[in-house]
Amino acid sequence: MDQQTEIPGTVTRHASTPDTDFRTTPTGRRRSWYGTKKHVKRALGWRLPNLAMRSAVRVAAPALRDTGRLPVPAAIPEVTGRVDGAEYVMLRPARCVIAKELYWGGGHRPQAADDFAVRLFAAVARESGTMVDIGAYTGLFTLVGTAVNPALRAHAFEIVPEVFHTLFDNCVRNRVLHRTTLHHSGVGDPAAVLSMPEQSGDSALPCFYSSGMAFADGVPISVAALDSLTSEVPAGTSSVLKVDVEGTEAAVFEHGRGFLAAHRPDIVCEVLPEADGALLGSLLEPFGYRFHLIGERALAPAGPIMAHDRFRDWFFTTRTRGDLEALGIPVA
Repeated sequence: MDQQTEIPGTVTRHASTPDTDFRTTPTGRRRSWYGTKKHVKRALGWRLPNLAMRSAVRVAAPALRDTGRLPVPAAIPEVTGRVDGAEYVMLRPARCVIAKELYWGGGHRPQAADDFAVRLFAAVARESGTMVDIGAYTGLFTLVGTAVNPALRAHAFEIVPEVFHTLFDNCVRNRVLHRTTLHHSGVGDPAAVLSMPEQSGDSALPCFYSSGMAFADGVPISVAALDSLTSEVPAGTSSVLKVDVEGTEAAVFEHGRGFLAAHRPDIVCEVLPEADGALLGSLLEPFGYRFHLIGERALAPAGPIMAHDRFRDWFFTTRTRGDLEALGIPVA
């Protein structure tokens, strides 16, 4: 999840929201390598330059391959992901950040903690009737959940238009559209309205856009409360959430208290270094949640939510340590 995603907005734009197009700001220009990134990566996707790049990396910087960030040959239309015996397909690895990782990782996310988060999610999704993927990007967790559990029904939320197109195409390619409801909206304060660009112009499908960014070609995007899905979970079944919202997690849970109270879902959630861990804890603790940092091979023991310098994904759950180990989820 660390790449991730797309940010369901939680505040209505107002006068203090930046008016400058994010892509022209110093940060935006650095991210695009001052306009050269898409051209460099496009060239490195061609057959001969890609072969030359692979040879150079193999000799000079073999660790780069393990990051999963190197360009993928443009001729590769899709990659197959694998998790505990199940398979799924992700399209457009030349543009999709996650599909690119699967290509270089041989069907798995190359970073150990990211791969463990996927396997943990799969273990919980096998027992769930409903999943909600908030900040879905191109659908990794939606595809994993529906791959390991043929009865699972999914709701996936994505706010960036061009990313949403690939999310839709991935669900079609995996034949799970009939049990996946796609929402081109954010999750948080339902009074909010976001603005996202028609086209990013980035070398890859953007995985970091937030509600605090402005875009000259922005189109309005609605926001839904998590509570609006409370009735979507059938009585007597469990649910699982993935939340990857680049800093607006508190708004997701603040407007999801009814959902949390009714269903006590297991939650895989990204927590950025600047996040207010105490606030997140105060929103979830009344419902009996414990908080485990997701490491490379196991969950850390339950403790307070505190930003970590290496790991960003957390598992929020009402399950005991014994419950988790019974599912095959190791706790350090």
